[in-house]
Amino acid sequence: MAAIPGIAFSGSPGVAREALAEAGVRPDESYGSTMWPTAEGSTSATPASRHVPFEARGAELIARVWEALEVPGSAMDYHFVLQGAVDRLWSARGTEPAALAALEVFALLDLELMEAAPQAVSFDAPAASTTFVRVSSVPRLIGLLEREGAVAEALDLAGRLDRFGQGRDVVVRLKEKVQALAAEAAAQDGSS
Repeated sequence: MAAIPGIAFSGSPGVAREALAEAGVRPDESYGSTMWPTAEGSTSATPASRHVPFEARGAELIARVWEALEVPGSAMDYHFVLQGAVDRLWSARGTEPAALAALEVFALLDLELMEAAPQAVSFDAPAASTTFVRVSSVPRLIGLLEREGAVAEALDLAGRLDRFGQGRDVVVRLKEKVQALAAEAAAQDGSS
């Protein structure tokens, strides 16, 4: 993923890219479509899109996501790896202590990816304005931040997500909440 232009991602923490079996795999494009070699033959699925097993949970899930970001894939593959991880971590937040911390990191990384490579979350719409897929990773983080009282941070993320045609109502609601909190703080300062 670090090879995507415009992204500040410099590599996965704790992952030795050269030690990953699929890191050096290159596609075969000799038959008019891109095919990736596997132990069983070949597939159109990139190494990144195949790297995180559906049954992976907890620390294994987090480790496999970091590895998936180091093997060949498209921006869209990386988006779906990150979004899928955020969804699974959200489901495990009550039983997995590291789930929320990893969820935050992966959701922020997904948003950074979307900003650097908007095609990762867009439909091809000829002769029309760009239409983006519905993203679930960033709204999960926005909701979490808001519930924890980090309303200004939630508003910042909602504003960034609004560029992708999502969350305009959340931006409006959070702006009103920030203004109400600021007015409340000012009133308390004035009464002291």
